[in-house]
Amino acid sequence: MKVKVLLNNPSNEIIIKGSRFISEVFSISTQQEARDRLHEQKLRYSDATHVCHCFIAGLKAETCGMSDDGEPSGTAGRPMLDILKGSGITNILVTVTRYFGGTLLGTGGLVKAYGDSVKEVLALCQTEEYIERSCFTFVCDWALYENLKRKITDAFHITDLNEEFGDGVNLSGKIYSDEKDALCDMVTNLSKGKIFVHFV
Repeated sequence: MKVKVLLNNPSNEIIIKGSRFISEVFSISTQQEARDRLHEQKLRYSDATHVCHCFIAGLKAETCGMSDDGEPSGTAGRPMLDILKGSGITNILVTVTRYFGGTLLGTGGLVKAYGDSVKEVLALCQTEEYIERSCFTFVCDWALYENLKRKITDAFHITDLNEEFGDGVNLSGKIYSDEKDALCDMVTNLSKGKIFVHFV
């Protein structure tokens, strides 16, 4: 499964037998960021009955965590995380805040409520496939500038291109990491070995 990352941070609310379940999505990149955001959520919803969560971090989805936050063991965090894993999204934290409505839902009802909360908020997420990018920079003289810029932007997936004009032109930007070698080869060939691309 290809890894996806978030483009937005939606929220959703469902009400089941009087209990409110507020689900929210956050972009995170580390376990510490997930903890920090969860701490903020618990402060924000200090009057709530539970603030359960699950998260996945890392470009290989190598770090994950969850908590039932006082709900019966296995009724909140685990079903939430199972659904999140199935989404293919990483670097994501989902919190589900519950305000108890007076009616017990039972273990099966809780599993469904927390699972449905995550399903519904994930359906609102906009994502894109994660592609590793590398930052590059090089300096070329004015005679080569226009031709070289046109050829590399036509040939490669370059974003955030920046140009600084001085005695020469300093070009910098981001490129798909698997295109780094080809970019170096093209720039070297077009400049007859005078220009070298640096990656930072």
